[in-house]
Amino acid sequence: MSETNEPRTPQTTRPSRMDALATLPIFFKLKGQRAVLAGGTEPALWKAELLAAAGAHVDVYAGQFAEGFAHLAAHPPAGSITLHTRAWTPDDVKGAAIAIGAIPDDAEASAFVAAANTAGAPVNVIDRPEFCAFQFGAIVNRSPLVVSISTDGAAPVFGQAIRSRLEALLPQGFKLWAEAAKLWRREGNRLGADMQARRRFWEAFTERAMRDAGRAPTSEDLEQLIRDVDQSRPRATTTGFVSLVGAGPGDPELLTLRAVRALRAADVVLYDDLVTEPVLEFARREAERLLVGKTGYGPACKQTEINALMVKLANQGKRVVRLKSGEPMIFGRGGEEITELQSAGIAFEVIPGISAVQAAAARLQVSLTHRDFAKRLQLVTGHSRDGKLPANLDWHALVDPAATTAVYMAMRTLAELRDKLISTGLSPATPAFAMINVSRAGEQIIASTIADLPDAIAAANVNGPCLVLFGEALRGAGRG
Repeated sequence: MSETNEPRTPQTTRPSRMDALATLPIFFKLKGQRAVLAGGTEPALWKAELLAAAGAHVDVYAGQFAEGFAHLAAHPPAGSITLHTRAWTPDDVKGAAIAIGAIPDDAEASAFVAAANTAGAPVNVIDRPEFCAFQFGAIVNRSPLVVSISTDGAAPVFGQAIRSRLEALLPQGFKLWAEAAKLWRREGNRLGADMQARRRFWEAFTERAMRDAGRAPTSEDLEQLIRDVDQSRPRATTTGFVSLVGAGPGDPELLTLRAVRALRAADVVLYDDLVTEPVLEFARREAERLLVGKTGYGPACKQTEINALMVKLANQGKRVVRLKSGEPMIFGRGGEEITELQSAGIAFEVIPGISAVQAAAARLQVSLTHRDFAKRLQLVTGHSRDGKLPANLDWHALVDPAATTAVYMAMRTLAELRDKLISTGLSPATPAFAMINVSRAGEQIIASTIADLPDAIAAANVNGPCLVLFGEALRGAGRG
């Protein structure tokens, strides 16, 4: 990226405001509270079990009860269930913390809602959203870890499908770790004398729970986690830590799990212009965001300023994520930043990201090193420090018919690049692709030959990061 661009200073940005919610997700404490349930149908049976599981004392009113009610009343999962073989009355709702009705008749449902409103009890009429002040979601139960999914009644089957996916992601053993977390939180300052230390404790706790979900946590786990926090405290209180993180080409689903963990632990995120907002959403909402981007032929923060800012923040004891589009070690200035961190004695790590060339190959459904066509993959830049085509490119390597070539930042210099390639011996008919905004909104793929690609890009009037690929391995690509 050219250092002669218009100067830019790091800019503090804010997370986007929360989008509108169809419903407010809340978790309602019912232990020891009275719940009223009107109706004895099969759907009512499930709601009675759910309310009792939350510790409520459930009074059920119905002329008759579906099979299973008597057994459930005798063996509730928690709380209690009392069956009243009669119709409900408004007086029955008084003093209830919550009121649920399995009522198909509109007039009766309206009367039940009115009684609940008079009693000040939140009300739900099963499968009758027009009568509901709240709705139940699909539940993943790893209590005290509980996940609820709502589609605002629009697609219950969709909600159930998501629940099934989450069930698979959250092993049953998480219940044991969640119970331990509830107990261990009482250890107070043993978990860390400050908020940063406590956060490190819970980050390490989560890592261990994910790794060892198949067993119950032990007191030794607690002691080991506390020792780990104690051992890390000197580094954390005197000098911070920097993570150079590859954000991938833009699609948040291509972000690595390790990158997500770094973002969730960051105090400050220094990010480039090409990092997408969905990727930034993985950062803690409390984390400070600083845009330190460099745009081709546009406003740019000087690399020396970015380096100095990283060191300054780390010396303040902060955990810094330097978030770079694509892969930090491929035309991402990662080497320069590493040198600066090493010189300043700052501890750091590098978390690789999926590069644009990998995303492009996946999008085209082609092997860039197909053994019938290519023996080598080469990555070059079309953009030197002065913004021009680099003077030290190996032209004979670039025209090798047994190589596939990816050219980063090629948009402005592509015509000159093409002319030199062809004059050096590359066939004008060599297959070539321009990948614009690969994997992100506004993605465009332009298929052509190396001879015609600059004109094809100009005709398409495209805008955004552009990666150019050419070589015989691309013949037939993009037809899947």
